[in-house]
Amino acid sequence: MEKLKIAIGCDHGGYLLKEKIIQYLDAVGVEYKDFGTYTKESTDYPVIAKAVSKAIVSHEFDRGILVCGTGLGMSIAANKIKGIRAVCVENTYSARVSRAHNNANILCLGGRVIGDYLALDIVDIWLKTGFEGGRHKLRLDMFE
Repeated sequence: MEKLKIAIGCDHGGYLLKEKIIQYLDAVGVEYKDFGTYTKESTDYPVIAKAVSKAIVSHEFDRGILVCGTGLGMSIAANKIKGIRAVCVENTYSARVSRAHNNANILCLGGRVIGDYLALDIVDIWLKTGFEGGRHKLRLDMFE
């Protein structure tokens, strides 16, 4: 997990949770770049989602984490970029399966929907879970 490079970003609704996730990434030694926002002032989530998504598809970063109020807007915006498989997750099982079966490359979380401890468990599982490949890869190849 420590070899991963993570692109992380949020809007105003996800700012506080993003800061908690950054503390976690620092504690476990995961390299990351914070694409903003850097305050709780209102900001446009599509701008942040696009910047993080572009950093993933360019292979500058391995995976991304986006946080807004619900995680939904970030997920929709990120999935507009070809090559992105962004998932909005609210439980640990979905976090695990989104990586193992869907090879999700961006995790979206809702800062107003889930608590900090659950969010950090989700992030931990999502970062530690690998892609199983096999029949799942065959299905992902159908997206292209």
